[in-house]
Amino acid sequence: MEYVIGGIAVLICIFLAGFFMKKKYYKETDRLEAWKMDITNRPVLNEMQKVKRLNMNGETEERFERWRGTWDEIVTTELPRIEELLFDIEESIDKYRFKQVKQIQAEVNTKLSTIEDTIKTLLNELGELVGSEEKNRAEIDGLKETYRECKKRLLAHRYLYGKMEKPLEEKLENISKLFQGFDENTNHGNYLAAREIVIHIHELLTKTKREMDSIPNLLNECQSIIPAMLVELNEGYREMLAQGYVLDHILIEEEKDRISQELQLVMTQFEEMDMDEVQVSVEQWKQSIEQLYDLLEKEVLAKHEMKKHDREILEKLQMAKNVNRELNDEFIQVQLSYHLNDSYMDIIEKLAKRLDQLFTRFDLIENKMNDNVAAYSYLQLELTSVRDSLDAIVAEQAEFAEKMQTLRKDEIEAREKVALLRKQIAETIRLISNSNIPGVPQDFQYMMEEAQDSIKQVIGKLNETPLNIPDVKEFLEVAILTVENLTNKTNNLFETVAITEKVIQYGNRYRSRHTSVNQGLKEAEKSFRSFQYQEALEQAVAAIEQIEPDVLKKIENQLDEELVEV
Repeated sequence: MEYVIGGIAVLICIFLAGFFMKKKYYKETDRLEAWKMDITNRPVLNEMQKVKRLNMNGETEERFERWRGTWDEIVTTELPRIEELLFDIEESIDKYRFKQVKQIQAEVNTKLSTIEDTIKTLLNELGELVGSEEKNRAEIDGLKETYRECKKRLLAHRYLYGKMEKPLEEKLENISKLFQGFDENTNHGNYLAAREIVIHIHELLTKTKREMDSIPNLLNECQSIIPAMLVELNEGYREMLAQGYVLDHILIEEEKDRISQELQLVMTQFEEMDMDEVQVSVEQWKQSIEQLYDLLEKEVLAKHEMKKHDREILEKLQMAKNVNRELNDEFIQVQLSYHLNDSYMDIIEKLAKRLDQLFTRFDLIENKMNDNVAAYSYLQLELTSVRDSLDAIVAEQAEFAEKMQTLRKDEIEAREKVALLRKQIAETIRLISNSNIPGVPQDFQYMMEEAQDSIKQVIGKLNETPLNIPDVKEFLEVAILTVENLTNKTNNLFETVAITEKVIQYGNRYRSRHTSVNQGLKEAEKSFRSFQYQEALEQAVAAIEQIEPDVLKKIENQLDEELVEV
């Protein structure tokens, strides 16, 4: 029984596999059939009918016959053969000959692809031919009109073209022959050849028209404008030489000769040259001449700037030298009062040396300018360099003078600060004297003496001759820190005394009832009378906290409230 069921299952699987394979190949066959029908219905003949409207001669007739033969071959031979193969495919599918089906379908697909490519080529060639005829017809009249305009213009204004009249006539004559060739090819049905002639005519006419537009201007440039510019440039050059300008670095003679030679060569070969090349040469010549003019103008401007600023720079040099002398005198005076390191003297000496060098450079520039032995543009650069170096020296002089002023300023500020520190100590002593505290602890007394000694050391440094400002600053910083520490210590002392008195007063309420509190407060009072205020506070707080914890925090809050009310 199991074998029977297994056999039935195998048969069912085979049947289903065959069913789906047949469905797959039928689907591919339907696609090929649809492709064949699409090719059959292509409007190739309709497109070919357009050719019959043309002259059916020569190339057109030859191409038409070839296209028609190709299409007839497809319709009468290739497509019927494909139809037979499609029938073979269906028969093989029904008989489950799937391997054979696959081979035939591949063959059909290849044939249809080949036919598709053939039709595409045929239609492209056909479109090219018909399109050429349409484009020729659309463009030829415009080209003929342009040709007539050029011909008329050359006849009416031949004097504008000089030697170029004959080459232009020859070009127009060649174009006229091309028109004849176009007509002959069109009449014989050679539309593609005619199209090539139209394109060639368009190129020649465009170039010829552009040359006719540019030649009169180019002739004017070469025969009049450029020579006139060279003459004017040479006259300006000679005039500047006569005025004493040094122009050896400007190669005007060489450039003028080069341009003249090139211009002569162009005029000799003008009728043989391409006008675009001539235009490029003209622009290059004009640019070269303009550059030479710019160089000459630069010399004129340089001379003007030098005449304008040389006296100004000389005055500035003299002023800087005077300033340097004053700085040196001031340095000598300051050196008597202040201790200065060697770098200060090095600065003065270097500034003086650099100023002497600048004076030497300036004198050389003046001599070269007066003797006309160097170009003004070069001298101007040198003068500008001198001015920049001078500006740097002036800035350094100002910086050095500021350093001198800073020494005096630092001394004044130090003396003012010492006076303020002494006042702070005096105020501290007054506060302590006017207070009700029994006395001050020994360490506070030492701190007071240290602050006074540090001020005395600063005063000692300030009284030294010469005065060493860095040492003064160093001792002053120590004095400031010491006095500030004393001030803070004094404030803390008063706060400790005040809160200690409050704590002892607060604890008096517990004395009669608590012997330990009474004993602790007595010890605190003893320490208080011995000026040990911090120890007295700690003893009093410790005694009261046995009965009332956090008493110190409570009393501090009360003091804060009293301060706010005040």
